[in-house]
Amino acid sequence: MARNKSFLLDTHIFIWWLQSNKHLTTSVKKILSDTNNTIYISVVTVWEMFIKIEKGKLRIPRPLDGVIKKTGFSVLPITLAHVFHLPEYKKSHKDPFDRMLVAQSQVEKLALITQDEKLKQYKVKILT
Repeated sequence: MARNKSFLLDTHIFIWWLQSNKHLTTSVKKILSDTNNTIYISVVTVWEMFIKIEKGKLRIPRPLDGVIKKTGFSVLPITLAHVFHLPEYKKSHKDPFDRMLVAQSQVEKLALITQDEKLKQYKVKILT
């Protein structure tokens, strides 16, 4: 029986998955397609996507909750434990969404799937 692995998606990876974007690596596509894996998208990712939609920088199918449900991915809420990790990253990274994803990855012990090179500086497992 295959061992269940858990992953957290950076916002751009989730958007690329929805758009079948060619920038997704074969290994990431394989991870996201494997039903033995647990794939999380953070509430912060949904929040960031809504901001991009409102600014006209992102177009994706609606309603978003239905789109998320269709992927089969799990939604990771933001907890106080996640928030209490944020001060560690404030000086070195300005993007609050990225900082929260790193905090969630550390607290929940999830590998973060991202192509953001800046996030490799943190003590979190990164997959590209």
